[in-house]
Amino acid sequence: MLIQPAKLSPGDKVATVSLSWGGAGEPSLRWRYEQGIERLRSVFGLEVVPMPNSLKGQAYLAEHPEARAEDLMNAFQNSEIKGIISNIGGDDSIRLLPYIDFEIIRRNPKVFMGYSDTTISHLFCFHAGLSSFYGPAIMTDFAENIAMDDYTVQAIQKMLFQPKAVGEIPAPEQWTSEFLEWDISNKSISRTKHPNRGYELLQGSGIAKGTLIGGCIEVLEFAKGTEIWPKQEAWQDSILFFETSEEQTDPELIKRWLRNYAAQGILHQANGMIFAKPYDEMHYDAYKEVILAVLAENQLTDLPVLYGISFGHTEPKTPIPYGRLAQIDCNQLSFSLIEAAVRD
Repeated sequence: MLIQPAKLSPGDKVATVSLSWGGAGEPSLRWRYEQGIERLRSVFGLEVVPMPNSLKGQAYLAEHPEARAEDLMNAFQNSEIKGIISNIGGDDSIRLLPYIDFEIIRRNPKVFMGYSDTTISHLFCFHAGLSSFYGPAIMTDFAENIAMDDYTVQAIQKMLFQPKAVGEIPAPEQWTSEFLEWDISNKSISRTKHPNRGYELLQGSGIAKGTLIGGCIEVLEFAKGTEIWPKQEAWQDSILFFETSEEQTDPELIKRWLRNYAAQGILHQANGMIFAKPYDEMHYDAYKEVILAVLAENQLTDLPVLYGISFGHTEPKTPIPYGRLAQIDCNQLSFSLIEAAVRD
């Protein structure tokens, strides 16, 4: 059982970290970071502590994975800091692995949140026994043009600020993954939103319950065969959550990776699966086809699969807490968190 972190409260200090790409420290993008942390202050009442190396820029952080890891370790060790939020993803968080002290994380459980390449850091937490949150990042969701999306704000408040089970997590009414250049001249331009089609049941019936485990399916490939890859028992009676990145990965690769999960026995141990809305809804139908094909060839046609959940590279999004008990209701087309994600 993963440790529940303590809830956040207004007035708490939260650290911001750059664990992969160092864009938050680039002069041309600093406004974007500042916009994100201002929302932490004004919307959630939090005090922000940028970790010392996090704003040193792209080149420095690319050359110094140990500095990125040092920020993460120091943020966990600092008793005044109650939460840690990733600035942005990237593609090389796996390089932090040699510098991670899992005992520091284990002894200092606290809220940790981010998505995409931050999947690797979630696996650091998972390996240390801490439940972390696959969810919004500073330079994306918090720094959304004009204002944060109300769906994201409410999801964060329900998930991180109160020690009760969130219950049903509804689909947002609208979504976007429109790319607008992060230029300050675009600061006041809203991204185009589309009506959301809601959740789609690909297969299964009844109600499935399980503990949540997963992440960005492309990034999970970095971790296979390393010490942070979850042990077999971690996948037992799980609800798998997978999402795809802005790279709009070829469906053939998704099929190959899912076949690997089948070969490992992971798909056979799961009680259900949720799959996120793809970026720009590219490959929307093709992803469904390969998911169903891999499950069928492994005689898993009864495994409940809910598709189009908003926790990936589209906005708005809900945090997903690792290791907490969740439920898929195939009859109601609903996804619920039936266990508190944080404690008092």
